Amino acid sequence: MKKKSIKFQETDELEMLPEYDFKDGIRGKHYKAYRKGHNIKIHKIDGSVTAQYFKLEDGAVMIEPDVRKYFPDSESVNKALRSLIEIFPGKKSSRTFSEKVL
Repeated sequence: MKKKSIKFQETDELEMLPEYDFKDGIRGKHYKAYRKGHNIKIHKIDGSVTAQYFKLEDGAVMIEPDVRKYFPDSESVNKALRSLIEIFPGKKSSRTFSEKVL
């Protein structure tokens, strides 16, 4: 059984198509479940299906899109957080001398 190929309309517009209606949608509905882990089923052309499980690694942090604009990579996030750690009263920095010089 051969599947019909689906052709998508190419558009330069960034507008939502009229057939997509999210007025009753709930933002963040699956957020907690996604953070716990999720399965992805990959349907291959030959008809086989592969399942993969994804979970954030321990210590991984998910950054919201508005914050990501200012901190695009791990280095910038760590630098900002280290500067905040320095201003906490009674807390000593755990950075080594070489990290402070850089």
